[in-house]
Amino acid sequence: MFKLTSLNLNGIRSAATKGVQAWLEAHAPDCICVQEIKAQSPDLAGRFESLAGLRGHFHLAEKKGYSGVGLYTRHEPSAVQAGFGSPEFDAEGRYLEARFDTPRRRFSLISAYFPSGSSGPERQQAKFRFLAEFYPHLQRLKRERDFILCGDVNIAHQEIDLKNWKSNQKNSGFLPEERAWMSQVLDELQLVDVYRRLHPDTTGDSYTWWSNRGQAYAKNVGWRLDYHLATPALGACARAAAVYKAQKFSDHAPITIDYAFSL
Repeated sequence: MFKLTSLNLNGIRSAATKGVQAWLEAHAPDCICVQEIKAQSPDLAGRFESLAGLRGHFHLAEKKGYSGVGLYTRHEPSAVQAGFGSPEFDAEGRYLEARFDTPRRRFSLISAYFPSGSSGPERQQAKFRFLAEFYPHLQRLKRERDFILCGDVNIAHQEIDLKNWKSNQKNSGFLPEERAWMSQVLDELQLVDVYRRLHPDTTGDSYTWWSNRGQAYAKNVGWRLDYHLATPALGACARAAAVYKAQKFSDHAPITIDYAFSL
């Protein structure tokens, strides 16, 4: 069984002070995809190159204290690709692909952090540009190899994916255009929303993000923003999925899925 976790750290140094490393040691995933590292190479040196015996690979933002994705793995990749060929968004550190290819298999694990549009119209337009660029990349990738993309997609796809869907229909993360993009990925591109394959009707237990305002976490007023998106053969291998809420490492919760394959 291959245990794969995804977690938006909202700052790796912040998450470290909240016990994420001890949790990882006990949790023992084969790989964890992380987003919003919010650090530069000197900040990682000597401290975060590896976590809980997993070796780290990173795609960091040019801007300090911003974005950045990584992937900690037990298995050594055959190749690592930082960025997906977008000058605008590769500068923001949003995509890391680790390839585990053999003569019989072409397989990738991807850690991705989609832009948020919640800070205003300018960033929402950037998010739309990202989605427009990213879809053809996924199309090309799917033609070439199997993959599992883990990450903070910053989109709640369906009404069951957030607590207050009625009042959020004009807000970033639940806009009709964003939801339509997710539908296109699942229906036309035929990627698998792995959590929903295993838990098609779950509401509150599916949430992975809570606002820091009010008592959103305590009241479970959340959103499902963190996903595993897999090519069909890999999605069919999923056996169990869980969102971990016993400890809080950031404003997101880790989502772990067990797959019936091994590297």
